[in-house]
Amino acid sequence: MYAKIGASVSLDDSSDGAQITDQGAGGAAPVEPGGPAAKAGLKPGDVITKLDDRVIDSGPTLIGEIWTHKPGDKVTITYERGGKQQTVDVTLGSRTGDN
Repeated sequence: MYAKIGASVSLDDSSDGAQITDQGAGGAAPVEPGGPAAKAGLKPGDVITKLDDRVIDSGPTLIGEIWTHKPGDKVTITYERGGKQQTVDVTLGSRTGDN
C-alpha cells in the first residue's frame, strides 16, 4: 500500500511547484472525488509548493515525498491559488499497486 493525495499533478519539469492538472490520467477526475485533496479543498490549477517543511519544486518531487509517508499520515500542504499562498492539513489516503 502506498500513500496518496488523490490528485493528478503535472510531471513537467518546473521549478515552482507541482500543479494539479486539469485532467486526470485516462480521463479520470484530476482531483479524486471524496479523496484527500478534495476533502482539503484543493482544486485543479492549484500549485503545491511545500509538503510539511519540504520544498516541492515539481510533480515528481511531490510524489516522491508522499511515498515517504504512510496512508493515514497527516501532512501540511502549502499551495498557491490566484497568487495567494495558503496552507491546509491533508490526511493521506491509500492505494495499492502502481496505478
